[in-house]
Amino acid sequence: MQIAADSVVLIHYTLKDDDGKVLDSSGGGEPLAYIQGHGNLVPGLEKALEGKKDGDAVAVTLSPDEGYALATRRCCSVYRSDRFRFGRDPQGMQFQAQTDEGLRVFVVTAVVGDMVSLDGNHPLADQTLHFDVEVVSVRAATAEELEHGHVHGAGGHHH
Repeated sequence: MQIAADSVVLIHYTLKDDDGKVLDSSGGGEPLAYIQGHGNLVPGLEKALEGKKDGDAVAVTLSPDEGYALATRRCCSVYRSDRFRFGRDPQGMQFQAQTDEGLRVFVVTAVVGDMVSLDGNHPLADQTLHFDVEVVSVRAATAEELEHGHVHGAGGHHH
């Protein structure tokens, strides 16, 4: 079966930066399971995997706009807040917060007086991404998986 919309895909991957430094990898662990066409991967990688099948290997380089996007530095990504909410020395602190766009990771990037600056841009924003991917398996998603929006069973979510 080929990778197409609504298929469950298991992949092993290695993600590197421009210097060849490994940023993330599934090597030595379970493959990553996702549903194709549901925004579970960065757009460029999902596009590159379309039409591939079990055993295929793919090497793809993604520009920032195909990956985690350019850092927007706009009002919805960078915030200011009261320092007292973050403890004595919050510089560099990371935390998750619910936003209109879903759960996001924020980093305290600056402390000035009684205020802190919070950056909600993805840590890999602005970076070119280099993926080496092996397609482990492809199958049709079940109706329940499509309804829940995630893979069930091996490599996926267990209820």
